[in-house]
Amino acid sequence: MLKVGITGGIGSGKSTVCQVFETLGIPVLYADETARHLMEYDDTLIKGIKELLGEQVYINGKLVREQIASAVFGRANLLQELNAIVHPAVVRYSNEWVKQQQSPYIIKEAAIFFESGTDKEMNLMVGVYAPMKVRILRAVQRDNVPQEKILARIAQQMDEDEKMKLCDYVICNYGETAILPQVLDLHQKLLEKAKG
Repeated sequence: MLKVGITGGIGSGKSTVCQVFETLGIPVLYADETARHLMEYDDTLIKGIKELLGEQVYINGKLVREQIASAVFGRANLLQELNAIVHPAVVRYSNEWVKQQQSPYIIKEAAIFFESGTDKEMNLMVGVYAPMKVRILRAVQRDNVPQEKILARIAQQMDEDEKMKLCDYVICNYGETAILPQVLDLHQKLLEKAKG
């Protein structure tokens, strides 16, 4: 089974592109959603997070994302430590998920494939690209947060142009460029690659 990674910066439209693949019957694993789920329900992971960040990141057994964000904001070392706890749990879950799929190829969606080194687990990498202005506008509207917070998140990620250079394929998701024909074309190529 072919493993395809889809990546891109905040607001690039990774999820939108993945939803198109899902309508084509391709299974998609969303790394952020998986991580959030595991951070809420995986007892070993919860224990590690509490030890690193303190009990206050969970209230009545529920993860308080704002507490985590404020704890790690501007503290790259702490963010790396948190990722070092969460990432292995996501990888374990992901590996089990892949074993259960029966599709010519699967997709994993994540913003930090290259930063985490998990791109090496994929057969192909696909980048979703949109210019910075477009990404900021989308993220501000989607997350309902000030532009400064989005810029701070962007600053913690790999440069978008560098990320796209590392990808095998790039889908442009802005302006007059329609994503559907790009996804359909890539889908056909991936089906061919999966055949052998």
